[in-house]
Amino acid sequence: MAATSRHADPDTGAQTRWPWSGAGFAFVGRRRETGLLLAAVRHPPAVVLVEGEAGIGKSRLVHEAAAALAAEGSRVLTGVCHPLREPFPYGPVIDALRKAGDWLPPSADLPPSTGVLAPLLPDLAARLPAPPPPPADAHAKRFQQVFGLRSFLAALGPAVLVIEDAHWIDEATRELLLLLTRDMPEQLSLVLTYRDEDLPPGGSVLGSAFRRQPGVSAVAIHLGPLSGPDVLALAHAALGTRVTPELGSVLYQRSEGLPLAAEEDLITLAERGERGPGGDRGDRGDRDRGDREQGGAPGRGVDLAADLERAEVPRGLSEAFTERLNALSAPARTVVETAAVLDVPATEQLLAQVAGLEPDQAARGLTEALRTAVLQETDANRYFFRHVLAQRVAYEQMPGPLRGRLHWQAIAVLETESPPPLVQIAHHALMLGDPKAWLDRAEAAADQAISLGDSGTAAALLHRILEQPGISGDLRSRAALALAGIAVTGVDYRTDARALRRILADPRLPTRARGEIRLSLGLLMVGHAGDRAGFQQLARAAEELADQPDRAARALIALAMNERDGGAKQAWAWVQRAEAQAALSPGPAVHAAVQATRLTLLARQGDPGVWARADQLPRSSDDDEEMRQTIRALYNTGEIAVELGHDRRAARMLKESRDLAHRVSFPHMESYSRIALLRLDALAGDWADIENRFTALRAEYPDIAMAKTDEALTVGLLAAARGARDRAAELFTAAAAYGELESQVTVELRAAAGLIAVRLAAAAGEDAWAIATPALATLRRAEAWARGTGLVPVAVQAALARGRRDAATQLVADVGAGLQGKDAPAATAELHMARGVLLLATDPAASALEFDTARRLWSDIGRPYDRARVTEQAGTAWSAAGDREAATARLTEALAGYDRLGAVHDAARCRHTMAELGFSRPSGRGRRGYGDQLSPRERQVATLVARGATNHDIAEALFLSPRTVEQHVARVLRKLGTTRGDVAEALRDQGRRPLE
Repeated sequence: MAATSRHADPDTGAQTRWPWSGAGFAFVGRRRETGLLLAAVRHPPAVVLVEGEAGIGKSRLVHEAAAALAAEGSRVLTGVCHPLREPFPYGPVIDALRKAGDWLPPSADLPPSTGVLAPLLPDLAARLPAPPPPPADAHAKRFQQVFGLRSFLAALGPAVLVIEDAHWIDEATRELLLLLTRDMPEQLSLVLTYRDEDLPPGGSVLGSAFRRQPGVSAVAIHLGPLSGPDVLALAHAALGTRVTPELGSVLYQRSEGLPLAAEEDLITLAERGERGPGGDRGDRGDRDRGDREQGGAPGRGVDLAADLERAEVPRGLSEAFTERLNALSAPARTVVETAAVLDVPATEQLLAQVAGLEPDQAARGLTEALRTAVLQETDANRYFFRHVLAQRVAYEQMPGPLRGRLHWQAIAVLETESPPPLVQIAHHALMLGDPKAWLDRAEAAADQAISLGDSGTAAALLHRILEQPGISGDLRSRAALALAGIAVTGVDYRTDARALRRILADPRLPTRARGEIRLSLGLLMVGHAGDRAGFQQLARAAEELADQPDRAARALIALAMNERDGGAKQAWAWVQRAEAQAALSPGPAVHAAVQATRLTLLARQGDPGVWARADQLPRSSDDDEEMRQTIRALYNTGEIAVELGHDRRAARMLKESRDLAHRVSFPHMESYSRIALLRLDALAGDWADIENRFTALRAEYPDIAMAKTDEALTVGLLAAARGARDRAAELFTAAAAYGELESQVTVELRAAAGLIAVRLAAAAGEDAWAIATPALATLRRAEAWARGTGLVPVAVQAALARGRRDAATQLVADVGAGLQGKDAPAATAELHMARGVLLLATDPAASALEFDTARRLWSDIGRPYDRARVTEQAGTAWSAAGDREAATARLTEALAGYDRLGAVHDAARCRHTMAELGFSRPSGRGRRGYGDQLSPRERQVATLVARGATNHDIAEALFLSPRTVEQHVARVLRKLGTTRGDVAEALRDQGRRPLE
């Protein structure tokens, strides 16, 4: 900090130190903000945003909180963003993680995905798992790195990640942090400091508005100026008893409560105290004695307030810092000016070379600048200003010719480095007023960033290039194409989409470049925003790319995948056009892409020949893109096989897709396959811990929306089976909202089927039919007859509940016609269920036979829950037909199936049905005399209580009266010796986990 300040004792003349010795200023006036920050990060996961103007004390606040946390044994990692960051993916986060070595678990306990960070963390590489094979493209590499970074942070355990100066954050790091805030590791707290005024107008530090996720502590802290008493306390802590209220008032007026400005004035006063009012460092005893003789306050010495007011500088930081600059020796001033021009933390060697100083001169100048707190050591052997405001002052005080000379010298020195820091070189060219040189170097820097996988730095440079007026058409096209190429892999697409639209509006843009950019925009709109208007962009792109067959085919393939807005009827036409374009392209990749799309469409239709074609796909190739298309085809057909009801075949194809994707580093497709396999587990009756398994999978793939959607649909189905109707409706509604955005229809149809079933269970037939009507319209438009989504049987029930037998009859007929010649076991089983529902009132025996046929089909497919449900329906139909023996057998079988699965609501309903029909049934109460142990019924009640069910929920789920439920709950709490909120923990302690 500053030099040690001395003052002669007024009585003895002996020199004594000022109370402040340059070790740092007191931390004042931030008690509330510190409490907010600490309260949040002590309860992870947490996100804390600290915003305030330059010099307001954001870094100090975080530093003090970090010190308090470190004293408690907490782990705090800090990274800093810089305005001229050279290409390095996720640089601020990587800088922070370099300091995590002491907290890393053994390599064997780290997720394999963290191995991808070994090249980025060379000092920790030996402690990380082996790196996976390098991915085939930049998109896969980026996903792999994001996945590895999140896994690394999760593996650290309790930790606080601080990213300072996030207003300078690069796009890739911003997207990483945005993903973290949307799916935080359970023990991580994230703290961001930033200046709102340096963000784009209307922008957010994370690119998108921060929305707190459930279970995440979140706080936004705005730092305002210090109060007058706070500034006075700061001065007292720095200069001791010589500070007067008058001095505090002057400090406050000059600084307007900005801590940095007040501190700079205090440093100046301390230095003046050492030099004396006239600037000398001689014996000041005589001067002090003279003050006493003239009536000055004993021991006060120089009137600091008057001294500060008399300073020949205007108010504010700029003047205070300029005065300190003027007090430096020539070598120190040169070092400081060089640091101001370089604009990034620099080594002593670089400062010396650019300044043109001999090493000894540079060392002396740097030491003086550090001793007087003009510069500080920001990282290992790198030096910069204490604050960006000070850097601006130093830069603006330099004469123009001197600035120019130093910028030229910076370029000359930086160009000798290997590799040259192109971003910094481009900056110096721009500051010299040479736009052509800047454009050349900025383009080279963007190319370098893309080659290194740092799309964030590349995007920032490309945006800036495109904003320049009067650039040549060729450069504009190259920059636009480069931006379009990296934009598709973004997470928060809005900024890139806006830029692409601006570029497309330029009439000077060549047609070929326009087509490439429009292709990227269309893929962005469809893939990231769920905006189906993107298909219009893709259709235009296909026309504009007619002379680039492989790119035109890419647009046509994307168009073929759209089932909405009449797209299903045009899908084959798009594929035929894509095939025609592929015929003009020599490479195997585009042919493989068209083949994968053709297989997908055949599978959607339930074509029996699709499986033999899928078996012929190449499982090895020297062309990485051809292999990715094989993986895509295996996944697509495997997922559709689940909808068709070929579950065993689906499992084989999805496992093969997963394994191949892992082998060739195709992480998105690996994640898709794993999600579909987890859904298959649930369909096969493996309900154990299914919610936690989905949660773990989502944590691995935080940016994959499919994981959340399939989780909502699967967990919603289980919630309904367990009687948690409100929870089921909430989950199905969330899935429906996403399904409406998708270009494919099956998510919307599955969500609608779940919501209809929930409303039917609540005897809300009108609501159920209102949900079914638009869903059936979607089913018909897409002609998705072969894909069993559960919609048709419940839609028939809803139609009958509303007295719409004509609509129910027509639906059954349409489905039957649509399934002619299709290989679709699940949709066929659902058709038989729908026929059974339709016939129940008029021909119960025929109805029972239809249900029994569906029962056999579900058994062959391997879905025990679907089999149990249709078996219960068959029992009811056989009872209505008068076959008591068949009815008893079916209902007993259904009840056993529900009990095995833990479908307590369905089991209770089945028991209730048996009781109403007068059939003998197993008792839900169990034998008498359980003593302090829970009876089977009490365990059911305890399970529901542990899941948060109310007494009303339990009564509905188990078909019991509210009074009976109250008695059961009271006995459960008494036997477990706990409160309602701790039932789940009590069950775990006794080894009785809630039924899944």
